[in-house]
Amino acid sequence: MSFIKDKDSDNYMTNKIEWERIKEYIPTDKKIWSPFYGDGKQKEYFKEIGFDIIHEDEDFFQNNKGDIIIDNPPFSKKKEIFSKLKELEKPFILICPSMLLSYKYFQELFKDEIQILVPYKRLNFRHINSEKKNYSPPFASFYFCYKMNLEKDLIFI
Repeated sequence: MSFIKDKDSDNYMTNKIEWERIKEYIPTDKKIWSPFYGDGKQKEYFKEIGFDIIHEDEDFFQNNKGDIIIDNPPFSKKKEIFSKLKELEKPFILICPSMLLSYKYFQELFKDEIQILVPYKRLNFRHINSEKKNYSPPFASFYFCYKMNLEKDLIFI
């Protein structure tokens, strides 16, 4: 089930260019699951950059698909999502606000296991009810990576 009716501030979709930035860090031999549906355009974007993904309008908490998770989760549900991800023990790349690093629950779940891709430029998003594609929130967002076996724990891109 899509989260778009839960909280309007969760309705910011990731533009294709933001996924293109990390293409080299996405394994080509793994099945990707993007469980946070939003407007559904992510499947189209990933296909255009060379990846076939599972991206369906269904409840993340009731499913477990693919080999890795790559997505932009609803920020208002971060704690529940990260708890579920730890339970699944599945590799992931998730876009989240940089301040996530300071949250106690996140530190307790992933303190020695997280890797981060830090963009030189802030990520831009698009609200689901707008064609404007260049909304940049007043905080930095990073790509948080778990079990992705990157060559370094902190990579500036």
